[in-house]
Amino acid sequence: MKIEMKTPLVEMDGDEMTRVLWGWIKEILLEPYISLKTEYYDLGLKERDRTDDRVTVESAEAARRLGVAVKCATITPNAARVEEYGLKEMWKSPNGTIRRILDGTVFRSPILVDGITPYVPGWKKPIAIARHAYGDIYNAVETKVPGGSSAYLVVCDGSGKEISRQKVHAFSGDGIAQAVHNTDKSISDFARSCFNYALSERLDVWFGAKDTISKVYDHRFKDIFREIYENEYKNSFEKAGLEFMYTLIDDVVARVMRSEGGMLWVCKNYDGDVMSDMVATAFGSLGMMSSVLVSPDGKYEYEAAHGTVTRHYYKYLNGEQTSTNPVATIWAWTGALKKRGELDGIPALPEFAEKLEKATLSTVEEGFMTGDLIPMFKKEGVTPVKLNSREFLFKIAEKL
Repeated sequence: MKIEMKTPLVEMDGDEMTRVLWGWIKEILLEPYISLKTEYYDLGLKERDRTDDRVTVESAEAARRLGVAVKCATITPNAARVEEYGLKEMWKSPNGTIRRILDGTVFRSPILVDGITPYVPGWKKPIAIARHAYGDIYNAVETKVPGGSSAYLVVCDGSGKEISRQKVHAFSGDGIAQAVHNTDKSISDFARSCFNYALSERLDVWFGAKDTISKVYDHRFKDIFREIYENEYKNSFEKAGLEFMYTLIDDVVARVMRSEGGMLWVCKNYDGDVMSDMVATAFGSLGMMSSVLVSPDGKYEYEAAHGTVTRHYYKYLNGEQTSTNPVATIWAWTGALKKRGELDGIPALPEFAEKLEKATLSTVEEGFMTGDLIPMFKKEGVTPVKLNSREFLFKIAEKL
């Protein structure tokens, strides 16, 4: 008998090979056991282009309404993609749009498997990444600047009256200019989300930015975090035996590399984008990283932390077998099912999700895996076997 759901999940479909995996995961691992109830949004690039990206906004608004979403990896188009897909314009990152609307924090953590040793030998514990999910280059305004022009940063009051003007640069030749922004509210929400997560997971908090160079923008992050920590969280952290440390981003990188792991590494938006991929790869694979966006008012969007695996997709279109790692996408579904079951009072959903995760890890630990994991897998008495994507999913289903 299948597990029944009460409230739908917001299902955000995606692009290329991960879109193919998405359908297979539902077919092989979910639908035989759950009467899946979802509110479906197609965030594939063609549909975003057809709807002038309205579908992305609608999916984020649905996540706010229903509380839990699960998202497939999507393409953020560059100039080559615009030509390849014949797009109307170079649409912005759907992840950036969703994060802006939910004003959430992205928490990412490696999925650890017995037999896969991190590339950094000293790392013994998971390193969780907290990525600010608003502002920076993801909501930037940018333009090309012709030679002989000057760019200014101008601020006006509510009536449009200019209150400050700073010259950015006088261009002798052609160039480019970009303006980024953030808000005190978003930074404050980010800080509280990080401190709450760290207390719940019993993790030290390490935060790094570049306030010595960015004396207003990055320094504002530093000041807000310090103020909120001192006024709201210091006593709780000290009672729990936890530490909050702020230092420069380059110093944090050096400390993380020398550490044994086991901390929450807090990053601004772009830093978190880059460092989460570095941590995931160093622990084994981009396909072995969980990711959840948490809004200040308790909305959740679970996703895979990697891209759409374009190279494998074109092999798939040519009829070739691919050994694409689906683990992070499975974890997106299990995370969403756990949270939906928790919020709706359906214990069978999180129980099923836990069993699916255990079956997935057991499959790898017994030597059955996708090709990206084989070079890193070393376990006495176990010879790894490379499976294509569907074979791997069916092997998990046997365990399940």
